[in-house]
Amino acid sequence: MSQTSAPQPKYRRVMLKLSGEALLGPREHGISPQTCDAIAEEIKDVKALGIELAIVIGGGNIFRGLAGVKHGLDRTTGDYMGMLATVINALALQDSLEKASVPTRVLSAIEMRAVAEPFIRRRAMRHLEKGRVVIFAAGTGNPFFSTDTTAALRANETSCEVLLKATKVDGIYSADPKTDPKATRYDRLTFMDALKQRLDVMDSTAFSLCMDNKIPIIVFDLFKPGNVKRVICGDPIGTVVSE
Repeated sequence: MSQTSAPQPKYRRVMLKLSGEALLGPREHGISPQTCDAIAEEIKDVKALGIELAIVIGGGNIFRGLAGVKHGLDRTTGDYMGMLATVINALALQDSLEKASVPTRVLSAIEMRAVAEPFIRRRAMRHLEKGRVVIFAAGTGNPFFSTDTTAALRANETSCEVLLKATKVDGIYSADPKTDPKATRYDRLTFMDALKQRLDVMDSTAFSLCMDNKIPIIVFDLFKPGNVKRVICGDPIGTVVSE
């Protein structure tokens, strides 16, 4: 009898970027514990492959700084409020992961020792080497930088081999597929193509950081079960942005 071999990961150290909206589930605002638990189970399956996993999560389900600016809030203040929202999301995801028996550490760029460790690169590397999931919270600790840029920065700092951008759609399109029926999906793009076309799936700073340091970005659908594992094993899903 032939035996089916277990899937083998293509990458050994991975940065996973989640939007805050990924935690909404059926809600319009806030956090769905059931959705957090479902994401945690996906991550548990991925960790069983023996990879090292870092996560950056946004805060748009709670507060988005740019949205506050439109209503008269100071940009810097709004960005700091958004950073604090990411800490709330990180703690929620940590709770779900540890309930699923996945050791997890939250490292915050803004010190709040009662709930998270301060971000120290060597500490983050040590946690990854010990097999713990590391969630980077509070963005870069600076206003005017998105959590996409945070993911690119932390991916570079911790020597990740790939940045996985988990979204609501199955890749990068030439236009918004929800509003433009003629939008076409790309299987592969160069960083320069993404920058020239101003594709807003990630900001230009994040694209540039990954381009300068040769870290590929894969944009894929988070909500199809098993997709995180498939993309880490090298299955051709989503859109790859590389040199």
